[in-house]
Amino acid sequence: MSERRFSRKNMTEINVTPLVDVSMSLLIIFMVTAPMIQQGVKVDLPKAAAKTIESGQEKLVLTLKADKSIYLAEVPIPLEELQDKIRYNPRIQSDGELYLHADRKLDYGFVVDIMARIQEAGVTKLGMITDPGGQADEN
Repeated sequence: MSERRFSRKNMTEINVTPLVDVSMSLLIIFMVTAPMIQQGVKVDLPKAAAKTIESGQEKLVLTLKADKSIYLAEVPIPLEELQDKIRYNPRIQSDGELYLHADRKLDYGFVVDIMARIQEAGVTKLGMITDPGGQADEN
């Protein structure tokens, strides 16, 4: 009997074709999205498609109007008295939360200043109220 010898060669090379396909796909994706990241996207912050807060008790809201007037639960408050009114409000002290409803025409710096004052007054949870429409108006 003749002995047949089968020589089986192990493949020692790595198939790089799938790696090249994935790399090229990622390269194309990054080339398309990079200009959008550099140019920026127009953002209109005050509107958001957020879920409505459902609660049995009405939440306490601090409203900032376009003329920079401040209202706590529909009661006007001077800016100088804001921290004291918040600090000594029993409802805020028990819940530790307050919701901010700011007009979109206000300066960002003014809103941030109010938020800092609220935090200094002891509010641990500050929610933002937005327009539930979710779509920004074109101006």
